[in-house]
Amino acid sequence: MKLAIISTHPIQYHAPWFRHLAKKLELRVFYLWDFGVTRKLDRGFNQTIQWDIPLLSGYQYEFVPNTSRNPGTHRFGGLQNPTLKKRVSGYSPSAVLMMGYNYESLYRFLCGWDGKRAPLLFRGDSHRIVKCGGTKERLRRRWISLVFKRFAAFLYVGRANQHYYQYHGIPSSKLFFAPHAVDNDFFTRAGVKADCSALSWRRELGISEEDAVVMFAGKYEEKKRPLDLLTAFVRADITNAKLLFVGAGPLEANLRRRAGDHPNICFAPFQNQSVMPRTYAAADLLVLPSYGPGETWGLAVNEAMCVGRPVIVSDHVGCAQDLVFPYENGLTFPAGDVVSLANCLREALVDRERLVAWGRESRKIVGQYSYDQTTAGLMSALEKLSFFKPPMR
Repeated sequence: MKLAIISTHPIQYHAPWFRHLAKKLELRVFYLWDFGVTRKLDRGFNQTIQWDIPLLSGYQYEFVPNTSRNPGTHRFGGLQNPTLKKRVSGYSPSAVLMMGYNYESLYRFLCGWDGKRAPLLFRGDSHRIVKCGGTKERLRRRWISLVFKRFAAFLYVGRANQHYYQYHGIPSSKLFFAPHAVDNDFFTRAGVKADCSALSWRRELGISEEDAVVMFAGKYEEKKRPLDLLTAFVRADITNAKLLFVGAGPLEANLRRRAGDHPNICFAPFQNQSVMPRTYAAADLLVLPSYGPGETWGLAVNEAMCVGRPVIVSDHVGCAQDLVFPYENGLTFPAGDVVSLANCLREALVDRERLVAWGRESRKIVGQYSYDQTTAGLMSALEKLSFFKPPMR
């Protein structure tokens, strides 16, 4: 059994899974761009970054030359890899797992690959929480349904993603649960050890031990609605609470201007992946108020939950149906409803002991969204396709 995986670029959430998976079967990852392992502009963070954790160790990989004059995942033509099919064919895989399709190179590969030689599997995270109508949506549905006919099996990351595939006509027999996950062991272990460094960092930011910290961690971009959180926090007017924005992005200047000299709102710069456990440990509550179809999952929620933090998310966030259970480990609110978000903040922070209990429950819930579960879903799909048989016991 040899599995080829096609991925746009090295991703901090996928690389640990590939290492985990490489212990189970032979695989090679074909990358179409080198973002993440070299310093490049991240348009979401609006700054040049390079991830500071190992992204290429523990598994086989190769970079397929990208001939695009403007490479990247920000546009359809940003991935142009003419030798992709030849490279994958040269590996002689038993099956091919594609982690996306909506780029020029990937469409070419889809059209040219012989699925009888090695079946295609797909893993994405799109959802249809925000429903659209009209002619454009009908045409889009038909097109995606046509594209999906090229795949023999689909790995769905959660319930919203499962419904998305069903909406496009995929039968249950082709669907396999392979949840979105982060490196749970890393975040859990590092989070437990991070209390002292988190307290020190809080003091550097001017946050006292008595303050409850509401955190936004990520890109300051429109789909994530950080301005909604700022407005809701000010409206909630909670005693002994601080709002901490961690990250960077196009909305940063606007956020800082709106925050003004508010004594309970503070900012921290972009934090690289190795220090994220410490970052979440400095918070009492993580909030992701995203609006629209763009927040397909929200892996920051997984990370914070591994560190034992409760969460508030909008109902447009892809993971809301899977990871957030009201009054068990957090709260949800209607996306874009600032008044409801303010009420959620008040409710969450009214009882600090309950908030800690919610955090403990978060850790239990996210334990079921691990690389073990993701791998089990992939193995089930391969077994169903008869290209992998578990060893005889």
